[in-house]
Amino acid sequence: MKYTAISLIACIGWSVATAQTTEGSAAQSSGPLVTIPTLDVQRYMGTWYEIAKYPNWFQKKCVAETRAEYKLQVGGSVQVINRCRRDTGEIEEAIGEARQTGVATSPKLQVRFAPSWLSLLPFVWGNYWVVDLDDGYQLVAVSEPKREYLWVLSRTPTVSPQSYDALLVRLEAQGFDLGRLELAKHGK
Repeated sequence: MKYTAISLIACIGWSVATAQTTEGSAAQSSGPLVTIPTLDVQRYMGTWYEIAKYPNWFQKKCVAETRAEYKLQVGGSVQVINRCRRDTGEIEEAIGEARQTGVATSPKLQVRFAPSWLSLLPFVWGNYWVVDLDDGYQLVAVSEPKREYLWVLSRTPTVSPQSYDALLVRLEAQGFDLGRLELAKHGK
């Protein structure tokens, strides 16, 4: 099942929300968000499973098996396919596009789920910053400058408690509120 028009509006709204400045945000109290130094986009391609996230309104209907698939396109953009299982058992899918900002190894990307004909409008693009990534490209944390959104993703549906706990220590040092994290559900 494809995302509905409501979901599309939600994705556009997410892009607008991440582009606006909010007083009193975590970024203001913790200083600027620091990304990883470089990102090898080719190594980043493939499937990533959601391990944890800050709850957000555009994923409210997703109850399990949330994952993202990234595929490099001709010209350097990235096709993004997000999937999750709804409480009805149906699989929901959203197809979008990501692009790096800056140099070819930039860990800062922008993503949109709005139709391509809207891609010229800056507010349809949301920030996707890689803030933590292990050397083997197996466990990643993604956020945006204001720290209002956070996702922990893995190449597998589960991660070792040691790797996850070590990542949480690094995220807390970056000013993330670990109490807001919600663990993902995979399997039956």
